[in-house]
Amino acid sequence: MARVYLSLGSNLEPQRHLSAAIGELRERFGAIAVSPAYRSRSVGFDSADFVNLAVGLDTELSPEALNDWLHALEDRHGRRRDVPRYSDRTLDVDIVFYDALVLDGPGHLQIPRKELQHAFVLRPIADIAPAFRHPVSGLSMAELWAAFPAGHEPLQVESLPD
Repeated sequence: MARVYLSLGSNLEPQRHLSAAIGELRERFGAIAVSPAYRSRSVGFDSADFVNLAVGLDTELSPEALNDWLHALEDRHGRRRDVPRYSDRTLDVDIVFYDALVLDGPGHLQIPRKELQHAFVLRPIADIAPAFRHPVSGLSMAELWAAFPAGHEPLQVESLPD
């Protein structure tokens, strides 16, 4: 079993899509760790704020098979793949870490994800896995978050329905 950390985000009905995605992840993978959700401005384009959170789970799936399963999850929630990369999303789910694996694979499968440089990815993972160490830098998520420039990318805690 591999320990995996995912980043989930949405700016189109985020309460609905993120809550439903968490439910489907629990149904498929059992016990999962879920971070608080955070609202932040969209990155790369002007649009509605995104709500992001992180999930930690254990899986027997390979990174490629997990990525395929997550793409199907996004598709079930109306994810469009015929639009520009930086656009509104019903659901966006990325594998940020897969144990200590470093991978640059097919289908935009990049582990660890470069988006970890953004507060909306780093903070939620630091919340649920502060001692987890980045497989390249060796720094813990808590250390990375402590070094993040304060106020650079403001986050606001967002409540999700149970």
